[in-house]
Amino acid sequence: MGGAEVLALPWVIWAGRVALAAPGVRRGQMSTFQDLGSLLLVRGADEIDHAGGSLYVHLHRVAKRLGSLGASDTLVLAGLAHAAYGTDGFPTHLFDWQTERPVLASVIGAEAEQIVYRYGACDRETTWRDLAEHRTVADRFTGTSEELGSADLRDFVDLTIVNELDVLDHDPERALELGPFLQDQIPRWQSLASPAVLTESQRLLELRLPAH
Repeated sequence: MGGAEVLALPWVIWAGRVALAAPGVRRGQMSTFQDLGSLLLVRGADEIDHAGGSLYVHLHRVAKRLGSLGASDTLVLAGLAHAAYGTDGFPTHLFDWQTERPVLASVIGAEAEQIVYRYGACDRETTWRDLAEHRTVADRFTGTSEELGSADLRDFVDLTIVNELDVLDHDPERALELGPFLQDQIPRWQSLASPAVLTESQRLLELRLPAH
C-alpha cells in the first residue's frame, strides 16, 4: 500500500496502536466501528497479507467504499468484519465460527454479525452464479442452505461486489482473471444489488477493462 493512500485515511489512536476510521460511518456508529477496529488489531488482522497490503487495511477499504455508496451502518460494520470467519476465497480466519460468534455479535450486534457469518460461510460455487434465480445461500460450514428475502440479498450481494472490486483494484495478478469474471457475473446480480453498487462496479470495470 502506497504512503499517499495510507495518509488519505483518517486515523484513530487506541491503546498505543493505530486504528482506521471510515468516512462512511455515521457519528452514532463511530464508537462501535472503533471498537471493532481495535478488536481486529488484537486478532492480528494487520499482520495478515492481503491484496494491497494487510487484511486490516483491506477490511477498512471495503467498509469505506460501502459507506461512500450509501450502505446502512449495519452493512458498513459487517464490511469491516466480513472476513472474520474466513471466506470461501480467503480461508484465514480471525474468529472461530463455531465458538466465537457471540464475541463478534457483542461488538457489532446480531444483525451485522449474521451478515458476516453468511458472507464467510457462503459456498461460492454453489451460490453465486444463479443467485438471482434461487435466492439461496449455501453454507459451506454446515452443509445447509438459507433462502433470503430481498433486503438480505441486497446486503449480501453489495458486500460481495464491493469486496471483489477492492481485490480488483489492489491485486494486479488476480485482476487479470477477476475482471472478466465480474463482467460476466455482476449483470446476473443486477436485480439484487443496490443501484449505487451497480454503478460503481460498472465504472470500475469500464476503467480497468475498456471495451475493444
